Amino acid sequence: MEFLYEYGLFVAKAATLVIAFVVVVSTIVGVASKQKQGKGQLEIVSISEQLKDITNYAKQVLLDKNALKKLAKEQKKEAKAKSKEKGDDTPKSRLYVIDFKGSMDANEVEHLREEITAILCVANKDDEVLVRLESGGGVVHGYGLAASQLQRIKEKGIKLTIAVDKVAASGGYMMACVADNLLASQFAYIGSIGVLAQLPNFNKLLKKNDIEFEQHTAGEFKRTLTVFGENNDEGRAKFKEEIEEIHVLFKDFVQSQRPDMNIDKVATGEYWPGIKAKALGLVDDITTSDDYILSHYPAREIFSVKYSVKKNVAEKLGMSAANVVERVFMKSMNKARHWF
Repeated sequence: MEFLYEYGLFVAKAATLVIAFVVVVSTIVGVASKQKQGKGQLEIVSISEQLKDITNYAKQVLLDKNALKKLAKEQKKEAKAKSKEKGDDTPKSRLYVIDFKGSMDANEVEHLREEITAILCVANKDDEVLVRLESGGGVVHGYGLAASQLQRIKEKGIKLTIAVDKVAASGGYMMACVADNLLASQFAYIGSIGVLAQLPNFNKLLKKNDIEFEQHTAGEFKRTLTVFGENNDEGRAKFKEEIEEIHVLFKDFVQSQRPDMNIDKVATGEYWPGIKAKALGLVDDITTSDDYILSHYPAREIFSVKYSVKKNVAEKLGMSAANVVERVFMKSMNKARHWF
């Protein structure tokens, strides 16, 4: 009897914990569903101050006491000399740094447009914008808009530098070629000036299982190829024609941004490491974004500009699931690439 009593008590406790867990989860889900998406906010951080702190910390760790005292005296002397100089109040030019890591649907362009708008409100022609770009490409309209956003900087007479540390391919290169100065690391993937469109067709599977599919359109080429219907040569030819037209537009755009490049030689859909891309005229110089930033410190004031939107719980869960799906997809696509 004592065993049954203990067992019943255990079951009761377990049931209580399960019920409590369900209540907590239900409450979280309820709050998440009611919570509205917060308004975005602009974050401007001084990279110059970060570099200054790093430098000071490194000196404190590496230098001995005598060297530190000598350094402190030199810094005081320099500070007094600067304060006596005429025109000391003249502000330094600024380097604004934007990070763009593009996904297949290029939804990051919504943040990019806010960041660029903020910079254009305060920047002058002595300033410069550095975009640290990373993208393997994606939808045509999304990356077309992203490239147009970057063109806004040049239209205001502000120098635009784009640095590619890892990859700028297809739509990513459409953005990158807008730069006045295009940088790439030695082994960054550059190029892929081409257009890709693919879709499965389940028509044979439907027929095998006696499933009919109907699709009604108005306009001869409203739908050229379909996933479930039976495709024909005429539709395939039209679909191919549309792809070729987009490719021509892509090539014309790149050529307009980099007129000295042999577009027919590079617009084959191929991509190259940065060092080869420079030889082909796809980029201007081989370096990393870190080295470029350091080359402007301390002569310029350097700021990171980032626009972010606070997401609610439901959106965070949805984004996590979407990221997992995209990583799996990209992993399967990357199997066809060369690795070293």
